[in-house]
Amino acid sequence: MTTVDLPLLPLGLGRDPFSERGVECPGDLPPTSDPNLVERARAAKEALGDRVFVLGHHYQRDEVIQFADVTGDSFKLAREAAARPEAEYIVFCGVHFMAESADILTAPEQKVILPDLAAGCSMADMAKLAQVEDAWDALADAAVAESVVPVTYMNSSADIKAFCGRHGGVVCTSSNAETVMNWAFAEKPDAKVLFFPDQHLGRNTAVLKLGLRLEDCVVWDPHQPHGGITADELRAAKVILWKGHCSVHGRFSADVITDLRAKFPDIKILVHPECTHDVVLQADLIGSTEFIIATIENAEPGSTWAIGTELNLVQRLARNHPDKHIVFLDRNVCYCATMNRIDLPHFVWAMESLVKGQVVNQIQVDPETEKYAKLALQRMLDLPGKTHRD
Repeated sequence: MTTVDLPLLPLGLGRDPFSERGVECPGDLPPTSDPNLVERARAAKEALGDRVFVLGHHYQRDEVIQFADVTGDSFKLAREAAARPEAEYIVFCGVHFMAESADILTAPEQKVILPDLAAGCSMADMAKLAQVEDAWDALADAAVAESVVPVTYMNSSADIKAFCGRHGGVVCTSSNAETVMNWAFAEKPDAKVLFFPDQHLGRNTAVLKLGLRLEDCVVWDPHQPHGGITADELRAAKVILWKGHCSVHGRFSADVITDLRAKFPDIKILVHPECTHDVVLQADLIGSTEFIIATIENAEPGSTWAIGTELNLVQRLARNHPDKHIVFLDRNVCYCATMNRIDLPHFVWAMESLVKGQVVNQIQVDPETEKYAKLALQRMLDLPGKTHRD
């Protein structure tokens, strides 16, 4: 089956009937130069009161996250939403797959709103359902599908999570990927793991946590015939990695680490496991977004850190911890472009629409998809071990 990658519309304005998320906003967005935006957001939030619960992802802009009732990683925020059954509206300041997870975990009567439907995730979009189904057919043709356990990262669409649910698979976060992959290998004799959509988290977990060799991992490229892998390679592999990556974490490079260590001999390198394998090998500490935050909070005053994750968060950590020297692990600006689509004009528009009784940009996962996605999520929640965080 052929799939086409389509660009997201700038700021979610305009309409592209061939794009999944390009939409028109009914009515005009307030201009970005409007000096009253902060007061308008505050007034709308006060007018809605307990009827609204605002979630802000760690990578979100400061101008928006100041209005969040809870901040956190994607799965934490979805669970926080589920713990607020009294909230009629869940306004999710994050990206599309996160809002889907919130819709899956919240009550049917609750409405999840994404202020800009163009706020997607490039990594999640690298594994489309049709492509994954084609890969599964190829695994069957190679006579290995019966041994494969699909594992999808939380950063994936609801229909990919549902695919895992239907095929005996599971969801993982960056914190519990080791636990989840160990579970997957114990599920079947001679088990193989199909890990998507982020090849780097899968590779780093398999090699650095489970002790597998790099040669035990192969990369499935959905844009190549048969994934660019022979049947013999599939049969020999222990882990089949999807060719996907995070556009932010994939930018960090090992040569920057070398330069920083030369400049700051006492520097500690702290990175997210979505970084490439060569970067992770040179880091001092590797962990989830929540792990990165906790590490800096508990670090010694006067210590020096280079952090390899999204720039909004790194800047916020530097401001909140002036007693530590914090630098960014890249020579260039590295914001998450899609996360930054949730800006103050879109937030104000969504909130003021709710005040008027107009539900805009509601995220709704169909019942069948929700059923199997929730099954894959529940398999993860039933596992012992680490906290389920991104």
